[in-house]
Amino acid sequence: MPSPSDLPLHDALVAAGARFAERRGQPVAASYGDTSGEYAAAREAAALVDLPLRAVLEASGPQRQKFLQGMLSHDVAERQPGQGCHAALMNAKGGVQALLRVLVDKDVVLLETDFDRIGRLQGTLEHHRVAAPVRFAARPTSVLALLGPGAARVLSAAGIDSPPASPEAHQVVAIAGHPLRLVRAGDLPGGGFVLHAAPEGAAAAWEALRTAGARPAGHDALDALRVEALRPWYGSDVTEDNLLHETGLVAECHSPAKGCYVGQEVVARLEARGGNVSRALRGLRLSAPAAAGAAVSVEGREVGRVTTAAVSPRLGPIALAYVHRGHFAPGTAVEVDGAPATVVTSFEERAASENGAAEPARERDREDLHEDRRPR
Repeated sequence: MPSPSDLPLHDALVAAGARFAERRGQPVAASYGDTSGEYAAAREAAALVDLPLRAVLEASGPQRQKFLQGMLSHDVAERQPGQGCHAALMNAKGGVQALLRVLVDKDVVLLETDFDRIGRLQGTLEHHRVAAPVRFAARPTSVLALLGPGAARVLSAAGIDSPPASPEAHQVVAIAGHPLRLVRAGDLPGGGFVLHAAPEGAAAAWEALRTAGARPAGHDALDALRVEALRPWYGSDVTEDNLLHETGLVAECHSPAKGCYVGQEVVARLEARGGNVSRALRGLRLSAPAAAGAAVSVEGREVGRVTTAAVSPRLGPIALAYVHRGHFAPGTAVEVDGAPATVVTSFEERAASENGAAEPARERDREDLHEDRRPR
């Protein structure tokens, strides 16, 4: 396994107090010693996360958009420079080979995906291009995430007053004297931005964003936020064994108006059947912490598997899991490694109801307190 010292941002992460752990065989900053505070920053202010599991493939050549239109699940051909979308690369049976952020620029199309998908992505595209004048090359890139309601304020303090507004819109900006690509990222929990930096400029951008008010946050907090938002990521929650409909990402990654692409027949057939699949990704409220890979069962019979598990400072133990269609409904009681759990389709509904129930209780407590203080 690579060492944390191999990370382009290693020294900057260590200076911020990073505690490293492994994700998918690669080192990441899991926390900076205060996961609850990092989580709170992402929900209430601005958090800065290093994403070393992300990488970028560059597509060039005069027919790059036309070619990608026939390969990817979303509409690429009509995108103008500065626009983008999310898309999936699938095989002929509909299995998801990669999830992509597609960014159209003047002379290239940038495909941001997972580091361990770059080789598969490039190989598959080159296999299908035949004689099309399209070329592919990995672009060395450090990917950072800036998330939270205060992200725009941080960017303003760093000298960027008009960040891209629409999902996956992007522009080249300068931070600490280094050019970066700033993207409005739809796949971050709670919304925010990703920044593509050349590895030699990433540390300067990181420090400038910290100085502007962003708090470093690790992947433990990020996982909790992702699970709360029911946001699957490739490798953790999506693999080649999954159909796009199982992931809940069809509306985001698929254009029903476009023509043929690899895997389109499977998507169209499922759409015609109302999107019915035998398993699908759901959230789980847990009674005890669990781990990825834990069995989800009902009456001793396995009905699913956990893909990402986390402990939310706000909600306690939670998880994402694929469950059988007989257990899709919110409120369904299941077990995870023998401990009680509940299926949810939104963690926020439950949190809102709990907060709503707590408010009258607090009001009653105040009334009781006033009653006790009245003179007898």
